[in-house]
Amino acid sequence: MSTNAARPVTVADVRRARGRIATHVRRTPVLRAELDTVNGRVPVVFKLEYLQLGGSFKARGSVNAVMAAREAGNLSESGVVVASGGNAAIGAAHAARIVGTRCTVVVPENAPPVKVTTLRDLGAEVRLHGSKYHDAAEFADALATATGALLLHAYDLPDVVAGAGTIALELAADVPGPQTVVACVGGGGLLGGLAAAQRPGDCLVGAEPTGASSLHQAIEAGGPVSVELDSIAADSLGATRIGDICWSTIADKSVESVVVSDDETIAARRMLWKQFRIVVEHGTATAVAAVAAGLVTPAPDSTLCVLLCGANTRLDDL
Repeated sequence: MSTNAARPVTVADVRRARGRIATHVRRTPVLRAELDTVNGRVPVVFKLEYLQLGGSFKARGSVNAVMAAREAGNLSESGVVVASGGNAAIGAAHAARIVGTRCTVVVPENAPPVKVTTLRDLGAEVRLHGSKYHDAAEFADALATATGALLLHAYDLPDVVAGAGTIALELAADVPGPQTVVACVGGGGLLGGLAAAQRPGDCLVGAEPTGASSLHQAIEAGGPVSVELDSIAADSLGATRIGDICWSTIADKSVESVVVSDDETIAARRMLWKQFRIVVEHGTATAVAAVAAGLVTPAPDSTLCVLLCGANTRLDDL
């Protein structure tokens, strides 16, 4: 892989993040189980990150970014601003509450009312702007510049990526020996963080829907490219380009890329509910689908770990 100019996140960054957030976020458990796949039942370790504050891993990165800014004296009374209607915004709202500052969330005018209500219940000020995420992001950028607020990015910010990487440190402590970790990929904040903390002998697999495959297409093109979105999982894996920080961080790591169909994702999500009574987002289920479809084959001495990273989803379509 070639890289761009973005500085890779390092394991030292991840360890500093752990020190900042350890007492403020949940240390999520693991579940050892067997998963039905096309090759029969396969032993797997699930990392239950959907039990995190706000129902997804995003709180780790947001809390780290906000606390790092406060340490550096870069957190003003204007608080934080983020453009997101989903998990990143929920994570930012939790982070702002932890440090006692304001959180302004910018979403498109057509954002689902239930998400807006959730964010307001968390104490965030919600601003509606434009018809697309791009419009909201531009407005959030301008708002942060005008007010001096800290602008949080959903995935392409070093402290956000490092915070996500603390998951890998927990897995290393809970699961001895080499690991093959499977995680879904949107903009790559989670993948980049996991890669930063990767140890010799570990392997990382990024799973994506065919209709939202920013990582897979970047690898094929030799660098990040814009992609079209057409997937049931695009609500949570909706990045149209892999993040620069992720791309730089995975450049010299053992990272594989696999893609699954929407039908495989839907089936995997239902299987998680039927077999384990676990409900996750469609995006999260892509990681399970990759294993169920036989696309991930760990080395004989490697433990297969599947990251269940988010559960902010509907319950009536299982």
